[in-house]
Amino acid sequence: MEFAWPSTAQSTSRSRTLEIRPSGKIVSGTTEIPFSITLRNPKEDNSERFYETFHGTNISIQYLATVDIMRGYLHKSLSATVEFIVESDKADLLNPPISPEMVIFYITQDTQRHPILPELKSGGFRITGRISTQCSMLEPLSGELTVEASVLPICSIDIHLLRVESVLLGEKIITETSLIQTTQIADGDVCRNMTLPIYVVLPRLLTCPTVLAGPFSIEFKVAIVIFFQSELSRLHPKSDPLTPRLWMAMETLPLELVRARER
Repeated sequence: MEFAWPSTAQSTSRSRTLEIRPSGKIVSGTTEIPFSITLRNPKEDNSERFYETFHGTNISIQYLATVDIMRGYLHKSLSATVEFIVESDKADLLNPPISPEMVIFYITQDTQRHPILPELKSGGFRITGRISTQCSMLEPLSGELTVEASVLPICSIDIHLLRVESVLLGEKIITETSLIQTTQIADGDVCRNMTLPIYVVLPRLLTCPTVLAGPFSIEFKVAIVIFFQSELSRLHPKSDPLTPRLWMAMETLPLELVRARER
């Protein structure tokens, strides 16, 4: 487990060594040596928790298997390392498959916390819908969206999946939000009062069940972002998607990811 922030780097690790074959000769050709290792013994004290594999911007949870072959005095030892994926123990999973918690949202000129174009402010727009705010890791993030009215034509509608990584350093909590992926659900001006489906597949290595631990936390958010057609948007086609712009409207909601048993 590694925490990496500017001017700050911390890592926490645990290791276990297992001899899978005693010293001796290996015949020429391909030799397969089966082995297994138990990460958690149900008969022992399991106070230490194995968090799921996660590759974030500042927090990384990885599990590595390293194989060392110690050779004779005149020969160089061989070594190889490979990452393996850890998921929650079946005993810790929610027993019934969960149903996504749907939240109703609406996006108008009055719900925006950032400045928007004068024509949007005066003419107005209204986008409504519903989307999951609690989702199983095995299921897609789903919902629906309807553009009821808009004074300006719409350029595109995107769904941003965000991660929120926090680490406790001394008496201060450092938090950073970053973009995981963007899914476009509409390209160009859409028909009014037509329901658009929201369907986002969660990337495995870049997401994990929401973690609220003592020294760190990994949380997620989902943002519905509407881009309107304007001269300004054409001048800044590659602007930062997380920075609110005059030609954008957005709604950001918390997203809890959980690991549940398969249906």
